[in-house]
Amino acid sequence: MEPQILSSYNPATGLEIKQYKSLTAEQVGKNLKKAHKAYTQWRSSAMKERTALLRSVAKSIRKHSDAAALLATREMGKPIAQSRAELEKCAKTFEYYATEGPRMLQDELIFSEGKRKGYVSFQPIGVVLAVMPWNFPYWQVFRAMAPVLMSGNAMVLKHASNVSGCAMMIEKIMKDAGVPAHLYQTLLIASSAVASVIAAPEVAAVTFTGSTAAGRKVASVAADNLKKQVLELGGSDAYLILEDADVAEAARMCLEARMINTGQSCVAAKRFIAVKSVRKSFEAALSELIKQVTYGNPEDPAQQIGPMARPDLRKELHSQVTDSIAAGARLLHGGFIPEGPGAYYPPTLLTNVKPGMPAYSEELFGPVAVIIEAKDEADAIRIANSSEYGLGGAVFSRNRKRAEKIARELLDAGSCFVNEAVHSDPRLPFGGVKHSGYGRELSSFALREFVNIKTVVLG
Repeated sequence: MEPQILSSYNPATGLEIKQYKSLTAEQVGKNLKKAHKAYTQWRSSAMKERTALLRSVAKSIRKHSDAAALLATREMGKPIAQSRAELEKCAKTFEYYATEGPRMLQDELIFSEGKRKGYVSFQPIGVVLAVMPWNFPYWQVFRAMAPVLMSGNAMVLKHASNVSGCAMMIEKIMKDAGVPAHLYQTLLIASSAVASVIAAPEVAAVTFTGSTAAGRKVASVAADNLKKQVLELGGSDAYLILEDADVAEAARMCLEARMINTGQSCVAAKRFIAVKSVRKSFEAALSELIKQVTYGNPEDPAQQIGPMARPDLRKELHSQVTDSIAAGARLLHGGFIPEGPGAYYPPTLLTNVKPGMPAYSEELFGPVAVIIEAKDEADAIRIANSSEYGLGGAVFSRNRKRAEKIARELLDAGSCFVNEAVHSDPRLPFGGVKHSGYGRELSSFALREFVNIKTVVLG
């Protein structure tokens, strides 16, 4: 593991922000040993100590919120208002676990028969490696970290190289919060070094958020070393607009869900599946709304969309759009690379999207909305489930009971919402099925991913 230079660039200007020197293999080894030592002390901490620490982290996040938000905006292009909102959500998640964590981790009595008693206890397992992406540079990390620390574990972070500044900001936030030395550490390493960290004896488990392709590699190495993993991977969320939907309201929610974070979210709305009877009216409503969406300098609070995180990602997205158009999709808005600096891509709307087109089957990771026509409700459900992904989905209908049945029983996804855009909430488990991964983040389920679910019997 030779040292490498990790560079962060401002995608709005294309200019380099800062270079970071990656750690050597020897430095990583020493840091992992320190993390394991910190874990052996933290695992015995009282719940009162853990909750106090989590509240301190929440306070520190808010203290550094302005500087951290601006850094995220400059490193990956997130509109500044969304960067600030991301950090507040992180703080609230730590407060949630500080409040609810002790109850969730209480022993569960299974039986009590005279002197004989059997119960389940939830004990920490060690150092958890978090391999995280750039699109939500704080939320992805902190939402995984809160339950890890609450359950008595330690964490080391390998962040995406283009947001190394955000990774170091997290380190600063944790240090200022008074987190015990080495209980949390940022490892500045290249992606090529991840496998050796997973294999290290000090690492007990891995949590990964990112592409399905990268998730396969992480899962393979973790499996070879018999280590637990939680994988939150790609998504191509389907939003079903049924014949009795409030079309205007559905269009508004769908557009907001598609354009959040400049469309660079695993759980963003990716496919709008409208039944034939409302397809034209939905298309017209969405087309009118998308024309009003502005894009530009992400440091301007008035802008709704910033640049994409990297020029290569924009190039890939544009190829998916143009290839779909060449195969017969109809472009209603956007679909071009703007002149000038920055990795900007305009809000784009494609319709007449059919099987065989990239826009039909591939994940479009950017501000591109796709409309697919279904013959009827049954056909809409079929199309939604035809994807290899299964992260989230939504149903729009005035018949709430029928929509709930579709969401609960008929859609293949980890999160299904009715008349509302899919989003994460610390109170609710978050994760996917099929090629969107396995395991769950957030809620009580996250607390039980990285613990020894231990049976204890007293005879």
